[in-house]
Amino acid sequence: MSEETMTIREMCDAFGVTPRTLRFYEAKELLSPIREGQKRRFTHRDRARLKLILRGKRFGFSLEEIRQLLDLYYAGDQQMTQLSRTCEVARNRLADMIRQRKELTETIAELEEQLRWGEEMLSAMQNKKTAAE
Repeated sequence: MSEETMTIREMCDAFGVTPRTLRFYEAKELLSPIREGQKRRFTHRDRARLKLILRGKRFGFSLEEIRQLLDLYYAGDQQMTQLSRTCEVARNRLADMIRQRKELTETIAELEEQLRWGEEMLSAMQNKKTAAE
């Protein structure tokens, strides 16, 4: 492995992704490895971008949002625009996640209540059956 570049297999091993994933990100213009015939060589830039892509996916950002944020790196203002936009997208995503957590908490409580009711009904039916025998 060169310190400058990594093969597709080395990238897969380092980041826990599949070759298909790397090719997909390349097709979406999120990564741009050096092409040597059929071989791909991933640079330090590609590794940094993949790390950000995977983090963005983990946080629920869309690939389009991630691509737009990565493209802002070249805005020429020492990444101020990129960081500002990233914070905006992250705040919106956090608000969505908090709303989803609230909805999930409410749904869990409702399901637990329904399950308790169902178990009580089953118990009462079993007691009736036992008493009748």
